[in-house]
Formats: sequence, structure tokens, C-alpha cells
Amino acid sequence: MLRIGVLGCGRIGRVHAASIMRLPDAALVAVSDAFAQNALDLATQTGAQVRSSDAIIESDDIDAIIICTPTDTHYDLIHAAAKARKAIFCEKPVDMSADRIRDCIKVVEAYAVAFMTAFNRRFDPNFASVHARIQAGEIGNVELVTILSRDPAPPPISYIKTSGGIFRDMMIHDFDMARFLMGEDPVQVFATGSALVDPEIGAAGDVDTAAVILTTASGKICQISNSRRASYGYDQRIEVHGAAGLLRAQNVLEDTVEVGNAAGFRRAPTMNFFLERYERAYLAEMAHFVAAVTAGTPLSSTITDGLQAQLMADAATLSLAEGRPITI
Repeated sequence: MLRIGVLGCGRIGRVHAASIMRLPDAALVAVSDAFAQNALDLATQTGAQVRSSDAIIESDDIDAIIICTPTDTHYDLIHAAAKARKAIFCEKPVDMSADRIRDCIKVVEAYAVAFMTAFNRRFDPNFASVHARIQAGEIGNVELVTILSRDPAPPPISYIKTSGGIFRDMMIHDFDMARFLMGEDPVQVFATGSALVDPEIGAAGDVDTAAVILTTASGKICQISNSRRASYGYDQRIEVHGAAGLLRAQNVLEDTVEVGNAAGFRRAPTMNFFLERYERAYLAEMAHFVAAVTAGTPLSSTITDGLQAQLMADAATLSLAEGRPITI
């Protein structure tokens, strides 16, 4: 039984707590949050204890820490948890600074603790199936990957101002997915973007509509497009073109019913919120973490994967600012 403490009881912390409660080999022992009521509410729902983050990290009855706190707190929590020899599951991004992530890698390696970066899309059943089929050689060598990510609506401007920008906040998932599907790290990043959805996003120094082209050393290409607005719902699609075929994962709809009448055929809309869209992925992600830590087997996404995605986000940010491809 893996005994777990959750740090941060906001939206994503509650999602992970719910997943832990569904796993027979895991126990949610304690939770913490900077806002006492958040922690109390989650503790009431789950039966966990409310403790401070420091107390959870130092507790002998805790084996693993789930970090769901604001990004600027991750660095100190990772260092403390590693020194306490706790397994660590950390939400992305690990940190806004690649150098600080490298510091975290050093302490994780020094204390030989398990560390998983929470790239939940690797665990989406459809995306995971695409990856498995690539690995099985079903479409031959990968040549071209296309990733589309479009949110129903932009977040508040207050969030935009502290998010680190669309590449570090939103597209970072797609950067990880690109590496996951291509099986290689890109060596060149070229980005472009505009503020088409909300002028205030542009005024805050960010873009809300962006496209990036990634190129690997072997010549594989990935095209990524992001938008903070999709009038038709949460849009998450991937396509992988290989030497011997094509793999494509379409959007997940609210249901599978199709209606046909004199006006034509109509299907259900896409799921409109990421927590619903990736519910199965969040559960599979936590199940993988628990199983790997318990058995001492490799984790799917490590702290190094978190660093690589951050380096790609940094390169895209620089490319947009300077209007040129960036070598990484």
C-alpha cells in the first residue's frame, strides 16, 4: 500500500485525490493547502488528515508526495521531499526556469527518489494507443506529426499574467506529446503567434493563437497549433504520418449517438472541459505512478522529460520574440 500526501487542494489536487481514492494499492493519508478551507473540504470528502506541507513531507507514514501547488513553490518542495526520501509526483511545469529544474534533477538523483512529471496526455487511452502502434511498427518510421490543441475559452487575464506564456502553460503538453510520438528530441524550434482571441492577452505580453514547427536531427517534423478559443468545444487531436501508413486520434465526444434527418447527419459536441476529457487519463496516470513506485519500475515521464519540455517552451518563446528558428 503506497501512502500518499497531496500538497495543494485546488482543482487538479482534487482530481488526483479522487484518483488515489479509486486505487486499491494506494491510500490518501494527508492533504495540505495554503488556504485552510480548501484542505478541510478535501479532507472531509476523502477522510484524509489536514497537515502542513512540511509535516506531510516529514511524516513517517507518508511514502509519496503529490505536488499540485503553484509552480513557484515546486522547487523548494521537491528539494524537501527528495531529502526526506519521498517519491514525488509533480504537476507541470516543474519550474519556469530550466536551470532550477536542473538543480531539482541533481537533488532527485542525489537521494535516488522516484520522480514523475505529470504529463497526463501520455495516458489518454487514444493517444496511448497511437504511441503503442508506433512502437509496434504499424506505420513504419514516423515522418510527420500534427498536434492540435484548442481550448473552449481563454483563462482570466490574471492567470495569463503569471502563467509564463502560452508555450510554457498550454503548449508544454504538446511539446511532451511531440517527443513521445516522434521518439526523438527536436533540435530546432520555430514559432509564430498572435493575440486574436482577446486583445488584453496581447497587452499582457502573451499570445492566444500560436503555431510551432519542430524538427529533429533525423529530419522528422512536428506541427503544433494552439488556440485559447474553440467555439465547438475542447479540441484535442493528433495525427502521425509514417512511411507505411497513418495513425489519427480524433476528439472525444459527449456521446457516440449520431442523428440523421432531412438536414443531414449530426453528432454530439466534443467534451467541453479538460477535466472531463482527460478523466480516464488522470486515473491511468496515477495508477501508473503508484504501481511503478511500489514495484520500483521505471516511470513513463521523469523529471528529465519535464526539463526537455521546458527547454522546448523556452525556445519557442525566444523564437516568437526574435522571429527566427532556435536551435536547442
